[in-house]
Amino acid sequence: MAGIVVVFDFDKTIIEIDSDNWVVNELGVTDLFNQLLPTMPWNSLMDRMIKEVHAQGKTLEDIKEVLRRVPMHPRVVPTIKKAHALGCDLRIVSDANTLFIETILDHLGIKDCFTEINTNPSCIDDQGRLRISPYNDFHTCPHGCNLCPPNTCKGMIIERIQASIAKEGKKRMIYLGDGSGDFFPSLKLNEGDFMMPRKNYPVWDLICENRALLRAEIHEWSNGAELGRILLELIEKISIQESKNSNLPQLLSADCKFQSIPMALPPPLRVHQ
Repeated sequence: MAGIVVVFDFDKTIIEIDSDNWVVNELGVTDLFNQLLPTMPWNSLMDRMIKEVHAQGKTLEDIKEVLRRVPMHPRVVPTIKKAHALGCDLRIVSDANTLFIETILDHLGIKDCFTEINTNPSCIDDQGRLRISPYNDFHTCPHGCNLCPPNTCKGMIIERIQASIAKEGKKRMIYLGDGSGDFFPSLKLNEGDFMMPRKNYPVWDLICENRALLRAEIHEWSNGAELGRILLELIEKISIQESKNSNLPQLLSADCKFQSIPMALPPPLRVHQ
C-alpha cells in the first residue's frame, strides 16, 4: 500500500498509558512532579524530573527498564506489523521524547516498522544523564499555534509530511490519536483521508464539538482491538479503491466506442497546503 501513510500518536494510542507519567510514577517523583506542574511547561518539567531521578541515584538503564514495562494492548503490535507488511508508510507524531519512544519500540520489536518519529529530542549529556528538549524551541522561535502546547505543534508536522508525500504522487493519510494535541492535525487532513480518534478521550470530545471543521472521514475506536480492526479495514478499503481506480483507464479504453475522442479523467487527488 505505497499510497497509504499511517500517522500514530504514541502515548495512549500505541501504548496504553502516558509514558511521561509512567516514568514519573514508577521512579517515585510523583509528588515533586505535581508540585512543579503549575509552574512550568510539561516538556521542561519532564527534563527537570529526569534530573531529579538521576540525583536520586537512578541510572539511564533504570529509566529504560521502567519503559520496557509499559502496559500494551495485545492487538496493537500485531496490527502495526501487519500494516507495515502490507506496505503502508508508518510514522509517529508524539509529544513524548525520542529515548522513551525508541526504547519501547525496540523492546516491542517494531522500531523498524516506522519510517519517521517526530517528537521532542533527547540526548545523553557528558555525565551520562538523560536530557529532554522541546521539539520546537518556544523561547527563541514560538510556533504561534494556540491549539497546541508550546513545544510541539502537531498540525505543522502534518503539513510538512503532506508536502513531502505530495511530491511522490497520490497518498492517502490515516491519523490515530487521543489527546487534545491531536485535534489540530485532524483539521489538516484532506477529503479522502481518515481520522481515528480514541473515543471518550480529549480529541474525541473536540471533534464532536467541531465535527463540521473536519474534511476527513472519522472512525472512532475505544481500545487496541478496535484500533486494529478499524485500521486494517481502512487500509483494505483504500486498497480496493486504488485497485479500481488503477483499472479504470484500461476499462475505458476497452469499452469506449469512440476511440478517437479523448477521455478526460479526473486528475489524481493531490495534497494542497
